[in-house]
Amino acid sequence: MMNKVTRLILPLALVCAWTVAGIGQQDRPAPAQVRPAPQAAQPQPPPQQPVFRAGVNLVRVDVIVTDGTGSPVTNLTQEDFEVLEDGQRQTVDSFKLVEVSQVPAPDAEPPREIRTEYDQESEAARPDVRLFVILLDDYHVRRSSSMGVRQPLIRFIQQQLSPLDMVALMYPLTPVSDVRFTRNRDAVVSAIEKFEGRKFNYDPRNELEERYAYYPAATVELIRNQVSLSALKGLVTYLGGLREGRKAVILVSEGYTNNLPPQLNDPVAAMPGINNPARRMPGVDDESARAEAARFFNNVDIMTELREVYDAANRSNTSIYSLDPRGLAAFEYDINEGVGLQRDQAQLKDTMDTLRILADETDGRAIVNMNDLDKGLRQIVRDSSAYYLLGYYSTQAPTDGKFHEIKVRVKKPGLQVRARKGYWAYTTEDAARATSPPKPGPPPDVDKAMATLAELSQPPRGRVTRTWIGMARGEAGRTRVQFVWEPIPPRPGAPREAASDPVRVWLVASGEGTVPYYRGAVQHAAATPATTAPASALRRGAAVVFDAPPGPLQLRVSIENEGGTLLDSDRRDLAVPDFTGTDVMLSTPRVLRALTARELQALKADLSALPAVAREFSRRERILVRFDAYGPGDTPPAVTAKLLNRQAQPMMDLTLEPPAGAPAGSFQVEVPIASLAAGEYLIEVSASGSSGATRQLIAIKVTS
Repeated sequence: MMNKVTRLILPLALVCAWTVAGIGQQDRPAPAQVRPAPQAAQPQPPPQQPVFRAGVNLVRVDVIVTDGTGSPVTNLTQEDFEVLEDGQRQTVDSFKLVEVSQVPAPDAEPPREIRTEYDQESEAARPDVRLFVILLDDYHVRRSSSMGVRQPLIRFIQQQLSPLDMVALMYPLTPVSDVRFTRNRDAVVSAIEKFEGRKFNYDPRNELEERYAYYPAATVELIRNQVSLSALKGLVTYLGGLREGRKAVILVSEGYTNNLPPQLNDPVAAMPGINNPARRMPGVDDESARAEAARFFNNVDIMTELREVYDAANRSNTSIYSLDPRGLAAFEYDINEGVGLQRDQAQLKDTMDTLRILADETDGRAIVNMNDLDKGLRQIVRDSSAYYLLGYYSTQAPTDGKFHEIKVRVKKPGLQVRARKGYWAYTTEDAARATSPPKPGPPPDVDKAMATLAELSQPPRGRVTRTWIGMARGEAGRTRVQFVWEPIPPRPGAPREAASDPVRVWLVASGEGTVPYYRGAVQHAAATPATTAPASALRRGAAVVFDAPPGPLQLRVSIENEGGTLLDSDRRDLAVPDFTGTDVMLSTPRVLRALTARELQALKADLSALPAVAREFSRRERILVRFDAYGPGDTPPAVTAKLLNRQAQPMMDLTLEPPAGAPAGSFQVEVPIASLAAGEYLIEVSASGSSGATRQLIAIKVTS
């Protein structure tokens, strides 16, 4: 049943869905893929990692076994476990004890600083690395409670985590794509110190909140619940794609309810007390049959939303540890809010129950109604330090789309066993899709172009510059390399600090020899300090051009602010192509941008115009792409240019023209983006001749 309020908030809930954009989600948790046909026995590898074969009837279970003191039990064998699905005994097919020490082994690989997506993914895959995400649900934590929970969380970060552990912070409005794991404990502590709860505080702080700040308070609470739980669902789904092993989410929240007492249900959320007569009637509650029915259906709605979250968490092998910062709570509302005692106690129980449900259904723990939060946080680390990975093939091989209960027992007495409660089976249609041959993916150059666009559009946190490196034919058999950098603008709403503004980039470009091809500052045009660059280097603004022989090329980059403080550093290993061969080749396309038609004409006449690094353009801008084509000897190749959609399907042919004053084989093309819908596109430039064909793709993003 969809009540009037639900119909009202549904469009806004869709607006809030950006917090989980880009995370693929299925409606039902799948145990795995279809079991393959029996094959001849193969030699088994050493048991360093659990071996999980594919199949939709393959079920994976994490099992935590503790003794009476809560300490993990690590001396069990595969024969000590008994697994039942819907009451039927199952044969454990895979078994592995995962044990992580607080102190890394002497021969363990040292912790790597997390600088890139690759670092994050490769480190997360290590079995000796534990993953923790702290979701600070400021929408459901009072300001006073947030101040009290800061120190327990800081002690958890500083005292409980090992050097190898990775941790990330998230808020309900944090896009999942912005979640970044780190080993920088100081940065995490600094962020926790700024945590401020906003429960029942409806002052808008961003454009999204301004859209609903003047709705009734009950409606705003429904929206906040949907935003927070959608963010939690998106987070656990994202973690499921990061690795298969156990992950832990620490949910800092005072719980969820879709019911709001009349004393707080102001007609305008951002104007508390205005036109709300219930504010002047402390202790009075709406006992009408209509109000009771509304509360009942609101409870059903919140339980449905919680179920979607813990289903996604079980599917992703992620445990939720709910941390109630209120501690040992006697009341849900402050005395000045005038809520009756009976309604207060009912609301307090409901919110605590939601935290217990999320924890119990995901093999986590509810740190609820206790003042010693440190004890609960210590248990999170213990749970993630020793657990068993079991895998079995379901004898029922269900494809009914229903929930199937799992029970795990151990044969030794006196032990506590915790495991997932069950799983949702595939439907017949789901199983058919899972077993169908994979659809052919896009060509590798399309994937590469789209990956470059994603990296330039959403650079990793901590980066202050983005760079572009182009290569073209040089003189005497060498290759001309151009290095361009741009400062990354601050994120929307983030304060701009002059100390974090990059002013100069120090570049060292070297190959296999000892003499670098280039060493010096690539300085922004506004500053002109002395440089050690050789006289042959051509410097224009935030760019430098130098020649290098074909072969390996290493670029070492250091970024400084005006005061000379090091802001960031990077190293890139490249391969310099040889443009003197007999194959048809293209130089790296250079993308130039202009705001007006007059600027565009000036760019067309300027052969040394600085290429743009960013690949995100407004429809009000003009784009000019410039490149060179090379054929064997003096034979010019045939050159074409096209605009493609993001699936690399042709949309239109583009008109090529030679730049005025440029040598033969140089081309430029204007890309009309004013008429394009907002989205991602590919610009294809290609050349063909008697010795072959080649193409290069440039991915761009067009905004409104």
